[in-house]
Amino acid sequence: MTDILWYIPNQARPGHRGEDVVEHHNSLDTLTEHALELERLGWEGALLGTGWGRPDTLTVATALTARTTTFQPLVATRPGYWHPANFASAAATLDRLSDGRVRVNVVSGQDGGAQYGDTATDRGARYRRTREFLHLVRRLWTEDDVTHHGEHYHVTGATLPLRPVPRDGRPHPTLYFGGASPEAEEVAAAEADVQLFWGEPLDDVAERIDRLTALSEKVGRGHPPLRFGLRVTTFVRATTEEAWRDAEAKVARLARTAGRDGWFRDADPRTSAHPVAVGQQRLLDLAERGVVLDENLYTAPVRVGGGGAGSTWLVGSPEDVAGALRRYRELGITHFVLSDTPYLSEIRRQGEHLLPLLR
Repeated sequence: MTDILWYIPNQARPGHRGEDVVEHHNSLDTLTEHALELERLGWEGALLGTGWGRPDTLTVATALTARTTTFQPLVATRPGYWHPANFASAAATLDRLSDGRVRVNVVSGQDGGAQYGDTATDRGARYRRTREFLHLVRRLWTEDDVTHHGEHYHVTGATLPLRPVPRDGRPHPTLYFGGASPEAEEVAAAEADVQLFWGEPLDDVAERIDRLTALSEKVGRGHPPLRFGLRVTTFVRATTEEAWRDAEAKVARLARTAGRDGWFRDADPRTSAHPVAVGQQRLLDLAERGVVLDENLYTAPVRVGGGGAGSTWLVGSPEDVAGALRRYRELGITHFVLSDTPYLSEIRRQGEHLLPLLR
């Protein structure tokens, strides 16, 4: 495993998934402390989540790169927030200022678009727009005199005077993408660098890798082969028994507080006003298959957490969890985004006890 990142809670409200920092929870000093600990312990960097009503992700990433030396922000963004030419320029600028440390995670899910004027509510249109966004950003990072007239975006004679910094074999910031619908998988197969999966059983992940690999050939992918990543909660304690005891207690606490204090706004998306995303539904279905899948994939959090990112947990001792992650690596997963709360103490616990086993 060579790419192991964490998650920094880029939130407007405190208490995200049990985070214990309330006062100044999203201050620059607090978030910088997370980034510096990640750097000290040897993590590559961290995903910075995006969402309307949350602090602007690229702004937070810029501040954190200014206070660190090796920390790599995985900057999440949505095509509805930016024109691709503006985003390509902003991300390239930060990449140059940070000497090639930027990564980008493009998100397509619905996100209160009416509040910022986004009218692309149809799933098919959103994913066609995402594919066009990724295609155009990549061209702007690598080509001169770009002209593009598509369904959603138009540029004529566009050239970025400041391009990203080629680093460690990458020509530009790595483009991550997630999504489980057929429309999403076609986008990944054609235009993403890394397809991120949520925490599903090994057989399910293997099936998706095979399908996306075949789909890449079908859509005539014109880039290096698609790589694969896993976004999952890692619940680590000194012993297996302690880990399962604490995990069950935490789920019970989550059930009591779901929908309050920033845990989850909607404890069950099946009863919400918004449609359930395909990825969410896959995790909800997992919870029906069993409380524990494979050796230590814990699905109980899905029932009270709504099936979002990180709502299945790999539970156990450092050796248990490292073994599970190695099995994903054997399937072809090369990028990992891990997390647990409280974030800072888990950066330290897992940085000291789990990360060395993965190196």
